[in-house]
Formats: sequence, C-alpha cells, structure tokens
Amino acid sequence: MRETLHYLLMADHSMLQKALTAAIKDTGLTPGQPKVLDYLLLHDGTVQKDIAAACHIEPASLTSILNGMENKNLIKRKEQNGNRRSSYVFLTETGREAAKKLEQEFAKIEEAAFTGFEPEEREQLCSMLSRLYENMQSHILKEAEQ
Repeated sequence: MRETLHYLLMADHSMLQKALTAAIKDTGLTPGQPKVLDYLLLHDGTVQKDIAAACHIEPASLTSILNGMENKNLIKRKEQNGNRRSSYVFLTETGREAAKKLEQEFAKIEEAAFTGFEPEEREQLCSMLSRLYENMQSHILKEAEQ
C-alpha cells in the first residue's frame, strides 16, 4: 500500500514528538513550551503575536503557555511604554539554559531521523518540505479569501 503525503507527514511528526517527549520527560516542560523556548533562543525579546505566528499557536493558547513558563522562571515579559498589548518576551537565564539543552535534544533527534541520509538528501528533503510549507501557506490564504 502506498502511503499518502498527509499520512506520512502526520506519522513522521508523531514520531518526532514521541522522541522529544521522551527526551524532555524530566524537565517539567509542557507541550508547546519547547517550541517557544526554541524560538526565543533565536528571537529573544519578541512580541507575543510574533511568537504565536512563528510557532503556529493560537494567541490565547500562547498566553497560557507563557504564563506557565513565567511561573517556572523560564521567561519574563516586559511592556513597552506601559502598553500591555505590546508585551515583549525574554528568556531568563534559566530559560536560556533550558533552551540550549533543548537545542541539543533537537539535534540528537534530527541525527536519528536522518540516519542513512546523504548530506545532499538532507538538504533536498528540507528544501522540499520548505516548498511544501510555502505552497500550503499560499493555499490557505487563497481559501481564506474566498
């Protein structure tokens, strides 16, 4: 039986999530927090709406995730000019350490996923997945306009 694209992507995502969940089980991180930490490692001091968009999280869900992260001293939020709508999110030192550990775990998981792939194949796959993402993003925008 030939597997469909949506099935293969869903199955691959599930396997990556299982590997990540196992790797971070002792960290106390909840679902959603690893990708926010990963994003903030490269985009520290970002507004919440940009984090939500980049991490594909609904703004209300992100608020809940950030509240939990703030309670664990992983992040701190700062308002710009007293405007609560423009809250910037920064990693704390604890958050930066957790994000760097996650980065190492992500690298291990990727290495396992790419076992047996040639460097060119890795590059091709990532390029194709990026194109697939762009195509779907364009499709969703077109659908929303109709």
